[in-house]
Amino acid sequence: HVQLVESGGGSVQAGGSLRLSCAASGLTYSPYCMGWFRQAPGKEREAVAAHYTGTATTYVADSVKGRFAISQDNTKKNTMYLDMNSLKPEDTAMYYCASRPNWSSTCPQTLDYTHWGQGTQVTVS
Repeated sequence: HVQLVESGGGSVQAGGSLRLSCAASGLTYSPYCMGWFRQAPGKEREAVAAHYTGTATTYVADSVKGRFAISQDNTKKNTMYLDMNSLKPEDTAMYYCASRPNWSSTCPQTLDYTHWGQGTQVTVS
């Protein structure tokens, strides 16, 4: 079965950096989109970034553009990273990765993903 496992969350001071990892196993579809989402207490889950494996096309939300970057591991192809720099208190949230099969280079910015990880908490103070 498909399993997505996030890691790398933690507590950091404003201005700091974190790298989140998402390790996927059991994927039966390719190419696919891998997305990062976040959900703060009392708020809706929102898309942060996405990567399409077919063409290595990436998407980053305007709210984090210039500070966050998504990338795929060059050797462990089913591992994705979210590099977060210049973190702000408003970046505090549970961060989730998700995957879905996709046949275009445009990954959805909605929650329409097939498989989800359990999330990793990021707290910025």
